[in-house]
Amino acid sequence: MSFLDHIRACNAHDLSGFRPFELDGHRLGWIRHALADELPGVDPGFVTTAERVTIAPEIQDFEARSTLLDHAAQFLVERGTIKGLRGEHYPILPRWGAEPLMRLDRAAVAAFGIESFGLHVNGFVRDGADAGSLSLWIGRRARDREIAPGQFDNMVAGGQPIGLSLDENLVKEAQEEAGLDAGTARRAVPVGAITYTMEVPEGLKRDRMFVYDLELSSEVIPVNTDGEVEAFALWPLESVADSVRTSGDWKFNVNLVVTDFLIRHGHLTPDNEPDYLEIVRGLRQ
Repeated sequence: MSFLDHIRACNAHDLSGFRPFELDGHRLGWIRHALADELPGVDPGFVTTAERVTIAPEIQDFEARSTLLDHAAQFLVERGTIKGLRGEHYPILPRWGAEPLMRLDRAAVAAFGIESFGLHVNGFVRDGADAGSLSLWIGRRARDREIAPGQFDNMVAGGQPIGLSLDENLVKEAQEEAGLDAGTARRAVPVGAITYTMEVPEGLKRDRMFVYDLELSSEVIPVNTDGEVEAFALWPLESVADSVRTSGDWKFNVNLVVTDFLIRHGHLTPDNEPDYLEIVRGLRQ
């Protein structure tokens, strides 16, 4: 196991098994061939050729396109591709910052290979008089979670639903997952983004994670309020690095967020990590 192994695992995929999902000249996603061929039978608004899947040109407005995708999402449940709908919708964007073209239930996003956005917050504490000595707040995910039950997670993390700004979502997730007030949450500093494309049983997971660092005083103790996390613990950075490097105990994409933190705070360097350049490149594929 190594830092690079985690990056490679999050980027393992074979696009030959997928067909592009396109609209108005934008490539929005990737759909497995079998599902692509079935979609016109689900709703004739889907147009499938050997080269791509698109939407019939007469279906032009946001709500009509979203209704079309609702039909497909329900079909995915009936087909057994996904267990059920989440009732939370993600925007489908030609690029970050653009107006959404339509929305899709969160559970169906990977089946359409849509770019999904989210945020991760590294909550850290400076240890005593040594300004260079850091500890990270680590959450252990509840054992009843569908994804990564019992594994280690960032202090705060969440997907980006339609209708919320990143700032609004940051405040919401920080309160739900760590019991932090809005003023504390808004002290989080945006420090970049991590991207990966990972083939999963449902389809293609194309995540773009906005990363924040939030320095906390030793008096601030995160408390989960939504059942996502069963416990928090404050780990010395050396222990975090050793665990990520040597184990499979972390939620798969959190490995990448923590590795990025180790690089930015000088713990992982070109002198102590022979895979340094490949790791740096791999975090933003």
